Amino acid sequence: MYIQNQQEARMGYGGIVVWGLALMWCVLAIQDGVGVGVAMEEEEEEEEERLSGLGHDYGEALGKAILFFEGQRSGKLPSTQRVKWRGDSALSDGIPENVKLCGGYYDAGDNVKFGWPMAFSVSLLSWGAVEYSREISSVLKQQLTYLLQAIRWGADFILRAHTSSTTLYTQVGDGSNDHRCWERPEDMDTPRTLYKINSTSPGSEAAAEAAAALSAASIAFKGVDSNYSAKLLSRSKLTSTEDPTKLLALSTALTQAIRDELLWAASWLYKASGESRYLNYVSRNQGWSRAVTEFSWDNKFVGAQTLLAKEFFNGKKELGKFKSDADSFVCALMPGSSSVQIRTTPGGLLYTRDSNNLQYVTASSMVLFIYSKTLAAAQIGGVQCGSAHFPTSQIRAFAKSQVDYILGNNPKKMSYMLGYGSKYPMQLHHRGASIPSIHALPDKVGCNQGYSSWYSSAKPNPNTHVGAIVGGPNSDDQFSDDRSDYSHSEPSTYTNAAFVCSVAALIQKTKGEFLMNITTNMVGVVGYT
Repeated sequence: MYIQNQQEARMGYGGIVVWGLALMWCVLAIQDGVGVGVAMEEEEEEEEERLSGLGHDYGEALGKAILFFEGQRSGKLPSTQRVKWRGDSALSDGIPENVKLCGGYYDAGDNVKFGWPMAFSVSLLSWGAVEYSREISSVLKQQLTYLLQAIRWGADFILRAHTSSTTLYTQVGDGSNDHRCWERPEDMDTPRTLYKINSTSPGSEAAAEAAAALSAASIAFKGVDSNYSAKLLSRSKLTSTEDPTKLLALSTALTQAIRDELLWAASWLYKASGESRYLNYVSRNQGWSRAVTEFSWDNKFVGAQTLLAKEFFNGKKELGKFKSDADSFVCALMPGSSSVQIRTTPGGLLYTRDSNNLQYVTASSMVLFIYSKTLAAAQIGGVQCGSAHFPTSQIRAFAKSQVDYILGNNPKKMSYMLGYGSKYPMQLHHRGASIPSIHALPDKVGCNQGYSSWYSSAKPNPNTHVGAIVGGPNSDDQFSDDRSDYSHSEPSTYTNAAFVCSVAALIQKTKGEFLMNITTNMVGVVGYT
């Protein structure tokens, strides 16, 4: 719900604006032979213990973060569905215009499918799979399979939504009407209005994000399903056309608001295809790049900068501005930096803005993990921020502190991920989770009945949406477990997608496999059978 005003103001409901440590603690360089003293060995052991999680089971958190996406599924559910309180829903999506738009994900706690942030979620999940596939597999080989299934569920919807070379469906469901009702997706009877971009209704931002998502997913599937990977890459090129400047239904006004998506899409197209035209495009337009303080579905600059900084370190020195801007992002976030712009709460949580702040926390942490990994691989010691120097280990440690905060190392001593730990939110702002499962209560729960009987209830939700990360605490680390407080109690796909990557970065692939079975761990959790 919290993206309703923000996104629809931009997208206009049809005038849509155009698109471990896995970082593996970088095992401290222990030199062979004489000269390595006991004190150094003890320091390294202490560092290893500090980075290993202070009791957190990152493997469990990873599995549950991925599982969340099964609870957000729209369409015909497969026989392998693990979230049993959900059922089939929205099977007629697209029929009014004779297109098949079943599937995909409900964006948050509502029943609308927003194509733009959904594609961003697919991009983030794919990036995590590309960067940390070995770490994810080390938890349980099946976890990588589950992650790829989550990516494919979203990517397949994007493929179906791209019905022609000039048409991309970007939204299913009327947000205003949907938000007036409190219904399970399985009972939904609000209008499933369709919104699309085409030659007369431009939307380059949505098109660019679709291209980025399909390109990123094609890399994730490259060694798993080569035919599907090739299909994704081919369609991503069709979505973006031969030149990123001619993105599907490009608006005539090439504004700053569009440029981040164009750079982001071109970066992924280059990474997926290796074609020089995309590299030439970002190089020619690196003047668009600017220093930013957030990474989100509506601001992709630092995502592109992080991808292209890796190319810079691989020898493409013409991309220097992207590397400099990536450094600036680090300096804007790190406590103690002379140019810090995003402050932390008293408990140490990055605080970008009040509404669904944890989406920015998980996305920023993801970038910090990946960028510090890139720096370490290039044998760069860290980032200089004025008079302060931040080693890669310190950048990783700060990113890790954000993950740990979410999992329970915070003043409230609670996990902001449902189903993780012994204390977590019980009144998630989520229609499906707050009403008894259709399997337990087959009778239809209508629009108003949902509000009077379930939305307003003081009781815990009857279904625990395992893995869901809420919007998070306020600037004073306080959290009111209140279903009506959507700014702090609602989950979103992009919050979880970034968290998957962040927590995967903390899986220790040198420590052997975590003997963790997600299904076993969930026995006894309300709503999971």
